[in-house]
Amino acid sequence: MAAHIVEVNRGLLKELEDMGFSMARAAWALHHSGNSSLEEAVNWIIDHENDSQFEKMPLMEFNIEIESPNAYDDTAETSQARAKELMEQARKLREEEETKREREREKERIRAGKEMMETKRIPEENERRRNIALRKAEKDEGKKAREQIMLKVNEDKLKRKRRLGLPTETESASTSTHVSPLNTKRVIMSPPSPASKAEEMRECLRSLRRNHKDEDPRITRRAFETLLTIVRNAANKSGEERYRRIRLTNRLFHERVGIYSQGIEFLELCGFKREDGSEFFYLPYLDVDINRLRDAAFQLNYAITNPFFGLLSTEAEDREQ
Repeated sequence: MAAHIVEVNRGLLKELEDMGFSMARAAWALHHSGNSSLEEAVNWIIDHENDSQFEKMPLMEFNIEIESPNAYDDTAETSQARAKELMEQARKLREEEETKREREREKERIRAGKEMMETKRIPEENERRRNIALRKAEKDEGKKAREQIMLKVNEDKLKRKRRLGLPTETESASTSTHVSPLNTKRVIMSPPSPASKAEEMRECLRSLRRNHKDEDPRITRRAFETLLTIVRNAANKSGEERYRRIRLTNRLFHERVGIYSQGIEFLELCGFKREDGSEFFYLPYLDVDINRLRDAAFQLNYAITNPFFGLLSTEAEDREQ
């Protein structure tokens, strides 16, 4: 850098020196500002006031073509005052520029923040929609499961009624609307006498135990005990609605009773009804039949205490008891 020759305006150089700037910095300032004006030179000095490389004096060449005609008109005091004014103007201009840049940076930060929030919002919104879809799918699945349980309950009920000689709804409707012609070749047998509710309850419990005989007997025993608790509460605390209402989706109820179609049917035999469009089994207060609930409790207690319940024929089972 020391070997570099710079052309400077002698008048401007003198003015800069009078303002208090070193000759080295004044020379470099005039060189880099193209000797255009005193203001440009002062601005350059302010911009590079911390650059130590410009403290070393360059080789200068004075060009008369760029001499200032009024190089020595100002006094030292006037030059220093002018330098101070120019520096203040330059600093003010830079503060304004910095303020403007800070506003632009703030706008950029706000824009980036909005983009980040939007980027974060989209996955959260997708996750929320996915959770809603999952809950809906679970609800639909639960509804299908309950419908399948009720379908199985009705099928088991139909089979049991046929086995006990009870008329089914289909047969009752067929008998009332259609009369078959007399077939003299067919042997006409009188239907068996209808079974009582207590017998239906016992047969329902036998079917539950029989259909799950290969499982741990403690599992079906737990189902019987849960049903017994429900029945006793409904009989002893019939005035309190919460003891006459069962949520089918309750986890404990589903695990112990709800998974068995016979468990649901047994509650129906006790008077519980499925509320339309809901997930509750409900025993209306006016439909509470204490005698029926006592019969149900007796049958459940019998199923719990008899280790051979549902595994032997009815007669053999009674003998073992």
